[in-house]
Amino acid sequence: MKVARLIPCPQADLLNIILRLLLNLSFDRDIRAQIIRIGLLPKLVDLIDDENQRLICLCLLYHLSMDDRTKGYFTYTKCNQQLMKMIIDCKEERLEPEVIALAINLALNPGCAEQLCDYKHGKGLKLLMKRAYKYKDSLIMKMIRNISSHASPDIKSQFISYVGPLGETLVTEKDEVFLTEVVGTLANLTIPDIDYQALMDEYGLVEWIKSKLKPNSADVELTLNVVVLVGTLCADDACAEVLAKSDIIQILIELLHAQQEDDEIVLQICYVFYQLCFHKSTRNVIIKKTEAPAYLIDLMQDKNKEVRRVCDMTLEIISECDPDWASRIKLARFRNHNQTWLETIEGQQVSYEDDEPTPINNTGPYGFDPMAFGDQDDYLDQFGYNDADEFPLDGRESPDMNHWNSINSGGEMDIDSKPFLKSEPTNTNNRNTNRSGTNNTIMKRRGVYE
Repeated sequence: MKVARLIPCPQADLLNIILRLLLNLSFDRDIRAQIIRIGLLPKLVDLIDDENQRLICLCLLYHLSMDDRTKGYFTYTKCNQQLMKMIIDCKEERLEPEVIALAINLALNPGCAEQLCDYKHGKGLKLLMKRAYKYKDSLIMKMIRNISSHASPDIKSQFISYVGPLGETLVTEKDEVFLTEVVGTLANLTIPDIDYQALMDEYGLVEWIKSKLKPNSADVELTLNVVVLVGTLCADDACAEVLAKSDIIQILIELLHAQQEDDEIVLQICYVFYQLCFHKSTRNVIIKKTEAPAYLIDLMQDKNKEVRRVCDMTLEIISECDPDWASRIKLARFRNHNQTWLETIEGQQVSYEDDEPTPINNTGPYGFDPMAFGDQDDYLDQFGYNDADEFPLDGRESPDMNHWNSINSGGEMDIDSKPFLKSEPTNTNNRNTNRSGTNNTIMKRRGVYE
């Protein structure tokens, strides 16, 4: 890229035009990757201090931060420290959208999140919390939520002192946008050291959760985050027992039925069921007293891979604990695995039943009218045998092939041979007998009998 050698440039107007050109080009993913590859990122970060070029540089850096594989390169620059300074030192109630948007993206990277928290010797999270609550800034709270999503113990441990204020916000905050980010932040805090039961008891979170899990709720994003929070709380054995006894499972089933098209909500509800099945204290409640296993069986064929995976893990636990559900789950898995084969067999059986001949005008068996060919005696003489007693002509028996051979060759008929025997009586309990009573011999000829 030839314009790279012009950055930085002593001519401010030319530099601004070059940056705007790069901004237009950066909508293309390959161009963004090329900008990183040729080493323009540190130069662009340095231009943030230039008041004339700061806005266009922030927009360009925001485009570069959209790719997950390039977020890590920002840790080798001073971008995170500059962003924290602009956020904390801002005197206005609302931050510049370019600044906070870039910070939200970078907070999704573990390395960048650690640098944001390490601002001013580890006071970064505290300063962000203070500003977020002071101005009720949902965008800063979203940034904090992204920081809390990382599994790093160094990051998680910094949130322990904020669990109480976050829990209090759940029951006091009226701004649903800000509340959604608080719920999401608290749901990310999967820390064993937190006493979630004390948190639930102190702020009455059980009733608050039930009030937010309404199937017809207009705020789907808040509902989703509440379900995620329930999954986090159910990781604690004591909390799971309290929630299981509070009729929360039935509420989740109703929500699952209402939001069955939302894959994320379905996945999180399945995860709550998994957590409840994981604990011995709540396992019998969800298996014996609810229809949750039946819903999980229906979801085994869901189009979402993660939903199927969580359902399989949950049903595996249920199968080990309940023999009745184990047989139903085994049958459902067999049907799911062999669905195409079963549909083919059922289709063939229906087709064969439709092909069975039926009497027409009561003219004879299978609708055959012998008089249609003229005189009946002529018809019998043409196709009959001389010895009518040996071979009755009512269609009950057929002559042996040896008789035909003896007539054509002049030899004697094999007296030991027997006419075709009638089929053995069909067992009505056999699963291959169709509704019309067709015996197994007929089914063999059709290729269906196993």
